Amino acid sequence: MNRVKKLVSKANRQLTIQLAAFLLAGSSLLSSLLGLLRDRLLMSNYYDTYKTGIDAYTVAFVIPDFMFFLLVSGALSVTFIPVFSQRLATGNKKSAWELSSSLVNFMALITLAASLLIIIFAEPLVRFVAGPGLDETSRGLAVSMMRVIAVNPFLFAIASVVASMQQAIGRFTFFALAPTIYNLGIIFGITVLANGVNLFGFQLFEGGIMGVALGVVLGSIMQLIVSSVGLIGMGFDYDFKIRWKNRGFRKVLKLLPPRSFDQGIDYFNNIVETNLASRLGAGMVTAYQRATTLHMMPVTLIGVAISTAAFPRMSERLAAGRVDLFKSELRAVLRVIIWLALPTAVITFFTRGYIVSFIKNGGDLLIANILGVLAVAILFRSIYHIAARSFYARQDTRTPLYISIITITLNIFLAVVFVLRFGLGVYGLALAQALVSIVEVVILFLIMAIRMPGLFDTSFIHAVSRMVSASGLMGLISYVSVKLLDLSARDQSFFTTFPKFAVIVAISLISYLLICRLFKLEEPEPVIKKIASLAFGQFKPQAKVEP
Repeated sequence: MNRVKKLVSKANRQLTIQLAAFLLAGSSLLSSLLGLLRDRLLMSNYYDTYKTGIDAYTVAFVIPDFMFFLLVSGALSVTFIPVFSQRLATGNKKSAWELSSSLVNFMALITLAASLLIIIFAEPLVRFVAGPGLDETSRGLAVSMMRVIAVNPFLFAIASVVASMQQAIGRFTFFALAPTIYNLGIIFGITVLANGVNLFGFQLFEGGIMGVALGVVLGSIMQLIVSSVGLIGMGFDYDFKIRWKNRGFRKVLKLLPPRSFDQGIDYFNNIVETNLASRLGAGMVTAYQRATTLHMMPVTLIGVAISTAAFPRMSERLAAGRVDLFKSELRAVLRVIIWLALPTAVITFFTRGYIVSFIKNGGDLLIANILGVLAVAILFRSIYHIAARSFYARQDTRTPLYISIITITLNIFLAVVFVLRFGLGVYGLALAQALVSIVEVVILFLIMAIRMPGLFDTSFIHAVSRMVSASGLMGLISYVSVKLLDLSARDQSFFTTFPKFAVIVAISLISYLLICRLFKLEEPEPVIKKIASLAFGQFKPQAKVEP
């Protein structure tokens, strides 16, 4: 047992920002690849043959996910971590553990109540989400699956508190593993549970798409277990009480509502989009959600991974009163995110047909076109995560909330107008989201510039303008590469499309690195040096040893 504890403690040691970002990006990449496999299995099994069934599955997630985003999600980490870090920085571990235990218990109680309410009121909730878009059979299936998935907010809430504790002290290993485990559970549901469960000749479960919902719950349970393993070696002293008098706990509860409401209204936009998409025909809900998921993958890999890794250190800088270091690190992180997200958005736009073919053999023109519109949002959604966290690190959860209220209201207004007034169909939803992502970041940047003078200095603006120019030139190369390696009717499998995609991406990224170096940007230098050392390191001349 002691050996296991030592092994876990070693694996979960504190990491630097660079290593943490690399680990989180790597785990996000693995999770994204598993997500692609998950979606590919879902699309191949249900999209062409059972569009109403897969729409029902998509609808079933909406309310449980909404409750999780409203009550927990990012709201917890960005409000809990600064307060928890402050307690640890002053050596007050007792208060830190009391805060953690109280938060675990509090979140478990309110999310358990939310899960029970979802189970009880699943039928009217499905009617509210899908409106008249689903037929009676599909609506009944969505109700049944929603009741199964309703346990997710409870399981995710506990896992989120546990993961936030590890984040706060720079331990990311098991936090990074958790999403991967969740996807494995869903894949098990698609490949095994959907085929039915037999035990000694007795049919325990008939299978079908309901088996996928059971796989979702299995993934949630496994995710909680993996997150909890990361507590080994931290010295966490858990008790079953909610200590209402703990100042840190009261401070988190004070900070939580604005951020929770911010998350909630953000996800409420998804409810409106689902309702509108369900009115446009069978399969539209799934097509839009899959395109949204695909465009969020690079956002998770770049924006979420890097900002999540940087956030604890930024909070520590402010806790120590080092505003100068906070600003310089924020500026550096912003530059890296923009440098990575710009070419990613361009490549996604030009290779959208290939990307969609990874989740559906032969691709799908509708999903590809939706992804093309959403490609613009990749850059701005990636920037948003670190921009918003710059406010949360200052324990300001209200400013991002007010901005979200404005932008989500605008998003809903534009979505309704584009779909119902201008008849743009599902593309109207994507266009509204892309436009609003730009508006949101512009507003955040304006406020950041006012509150943190000198953040966007001349060197920063010049660097970003050079990144834009480099991405534009790379875009021309990407376009030519796509035309030369165009998808044909014979490209119906992953093994025929991926090599072409890999070549296009490689040519685009190599050209981007070289153009950035030509433009004297500092970001590509570590990458180029690493590639050079890996490629030519073995040919280095050995130093002569004097006799």
